[in-house]
Amino acid sequence: MRYSILVPVLLAAAASVAAQSSPAGEWPAYGRDRGGERFSPLDRINRGNVSRLAPAWEYSTGEAAVKMIQSVSFEATPLMAGGVLYLSTPLGKVIALEPETGRERWVTDLKVNPISFGDFTSRGVSLWADASAKAGASCALRVIVATIDARLTALDARDGRRCAGFGQGGTVDLRRALRNAPFEMEEYEVTSPPAIIGGLIIVGSAVADNNRTEAASGEVRGFDARTGGLRWTWDPVPQDSTDPGWHTWVGANAHHTGAANAWSIIAADSARGLVFVPTGSASPDYFGGERKGQNLYANSVVALRAATGRVVWSFQTVHHDLWDYDNAAPPALTTITRNGRQIPVVLQTGKTGMLYVLDRETGVPVYPVEERPVPASTVPDEEAWPTQPFSTAIAPLSPHHMSVGDVWGPTPADQAACRDKLKVLRNEGIFTPPSLEGTLAVPSNIGGAHWGGIAVDPSRQLAVIPVNRIAAEVQLIPREEHRRRMHEPGYHMEGSQYTDMRGTPYVMRRSILLGPSGAPCSPPPFGALVAVDLATGARRWEVPLGTFAPNGAAGLGSPNLGGPIVTAGGLVFIAATLDQRIRAFDVETGKELWSAALPAGGKATPMTYLGGDGRQYLVIAAGGDGGRFGKSDRVVAFALR
Repeated sequence: MRYSILVPVLLAAAASVAAQSSPAGEWPAYGRDRGGERFSPLDRINRGNVSRLAPAWEYSTGEAAVKMIQSVSFEATPLMAGGVLYLSTPLGKVIALEPETGRERWVTDLKVNPISFGDFTSRGVSLWADASAKAGASCALRVIVATIDARLTALDARDGRRCAGFGQGGTVDLRRALRNAPFEMEEYEVTSPPAIIGGLIIVGSAVADNNRTEAASGEVRGFDARTGGLRWTWDPVPQDSTDPGWHTWVGANAHHTGAANAWSIIAADSARGLVFVPTGSASPDYFGGERKGQNLYANSVVALRAATGRVVWSFQTVHHDLWDYDNAAPPALTTITRNGRQIPVVLQTGKTGMLYVLDRETGVPVYPVEERPVPASTVPDEEAWPTQPFSTAIAPLSPHHMSVGDVWGPTPADQAACRDKLKVLRNEGIFTPPSLEGTLAVPSNIGGAHWGGIAVDPSRQLAVIPVNRIAAEVQLIPREEHRRRMHEPGYHMEGSQYTDMRGTPYVMRRSILLGPSGAPCSPPPFGALVAVDLATGARRWEVPLGTFAPNGAAGLGSPNLGGPIVTAGGLVFIAATLDQRIRAFDVETGKELWSAALPAGGKATPMTYLGGDGRQYLVIAAGGDGGRFGKSDRVVAFALR
C-alpha cells in the first residue's frame, strides 16, 4: 500500500482505538477488547462451513534459524487495526503485515540478546492512539511493546520508527528504580503486552520467583503513553504500614520479599477507570518461612484506580502460596444476568482449577466462596495458612484429589511404577504443603487452568477454559543434605527441576509425575476444554482437548498451553496441544468440528478478523517451543476455501 493511502487508514484506526471501540472485523487488543472477553462478532466462518477452512498464507519471522542456548517460544497473538496486522517475536522483532496475504509491511528489530531467560517468549504488542495528535503526525497511532529484556518501546504504527519523544529515544528501561533490583538480567523479564487506559501504559513483569527470598520486586507501574514518564507505582508486597495488607506479611524480612508480580495480561475497564491485575506467588514459591502470614496482595486479582495505582479492592485466590499457584490466567471482564439482574463481573481462574466470578465494582464473589480447612505443613519453620478459598457453586475445572487407585499408565509396568511413586508421597488433596518426604501436587504447577485463560460468549453467557489434569511431585531437601548428595549416583532424578531457594534452609525439587514410558501417572484426559454457564455456575460441557501424541488414542487429551477464542459463528478456536493442531469446537456442545495440522504447536492464543477482501481469517502463531511442542517461527492464517 502506498504511504499516502496508508496515512488516512491509520488515522481512522487511531480514532477507533482512542474511542476504546473497534469495528466488528478488527482485533485491536490481546483479548480483542481490553477487558479480555476474546469474543469476535464475526460469523462468516460458522458451524455450517468451518469444515472448509484451509491455509490462506504463512509468514516466517526468521527466528527459527537463530542458534540459541535455550528454547524460545513464539506465543504472540497478533493485533489487527486499520487494515494492518501487528505482532512481536521473542528476540525483539516488531512486525507489521498485510492481513490478506501476510506480506511484510515493515519490521523493526529491537535486538534482544539471546541469553537464558526463564520463559523466553513475547505474547504480543499493544496499540495506543494519541487523540490530540494532528492529522498525519508521526506516532498518532503507536505500537507499544515490552521486550523480554524489560524495555518498553513506542513505535510509529506507520513505519515502525521509534517515537522520539517517548522515554530515551523511544524506550524506557523497566529495570530501573525497582525496590528489589534484579540479581541478574534473567531474573526480571516482561512477556505480556501492557494494558492501555486513559493515556497510560500499565505494565507488569515476570520474575524468576524461586531462586531467592528477596527476588526482584514485582511492582506494577503506570507510564505516560506519550512521554514514557512514570506516573505511579504499585507494589504487591505492601511497603506502607497503613496499608490493610501490611500486617499480612509477618517476620523481620517479610516486607523485603520479591515477586508477587503480574506476568499475565492486565484487564482494563475504561468506563470505570479501573485495571484488574492478576498477581502471582511471592518469593520463593515453595517455602514461606521468611514471609509468614496470608501475604496480601500476592496470588490475587487486584482492582487498581488506573489514574493513580491506588487499590480499590482485592480478592486473594491463594493464601500464603506454597505451590506456585500464580494467577497466570488474565482476568476477563464481562456482564452476566443472574436472578434477573445484570452484573458486571471479573472472571478469574487459576492453577487450582477454580473459577471465581467477582462483582467488578466491589470484588465480592457473585457465586459463593468459602474458606475451608486445608492440611498443615510439617516442614520446620513453615506455617501454611490454615484455610483456602473454595468456589462452592462452580465445581473445580480439574481434579483436586488423586489416590493410588486412580493411577493410570499405558502398561502394567507404568501402573506399578506410578503406584510405587504415589505411595511414598504426602497426599491429602489440593493444598497439601510441600514436605521433606515429597508431596503430591494436584493440580501441578502448570495447572489446572493456566495462562491460556478464558474466552467468553456474552450472548450465551458461557465461559470456555482449557485446563491441564496432570499431577506433580514436590520435595524440599535440606540444603546440607543436597550438597552432600548432589554427586551421588541416582540422586538427581531424571526430568526433575532443582531450584536453590537462596535465603531458606531448603533446595526444591519438582517434576511431573510420570511412569517409565514418559506417560502421566494421572488418569486421562490429560487436558480438557470446559464450558461453564455463567448464569447458573453449572458445567455446560467438557471434552478432551487434543491427543497425547500425534497418533495417540482418542479421549486421552493433551497437556496444553495456549488460549481459546469464541466467535458469533458459534465456534471455539484453540490450538495449545502437544499434537500440533488447531481445532474448532461447537460452542453449544463442545463437539469438535474441524482441525488442521500446524508446523509446530500453537502455544499461543489465536485471533480472527475481516480482511479488506471480505474474507474472515483465523490466525495463530505456530511457533512451538523448541521442545515437545516442536520448533517453528510461522504465523499461519486460515480462511474458507
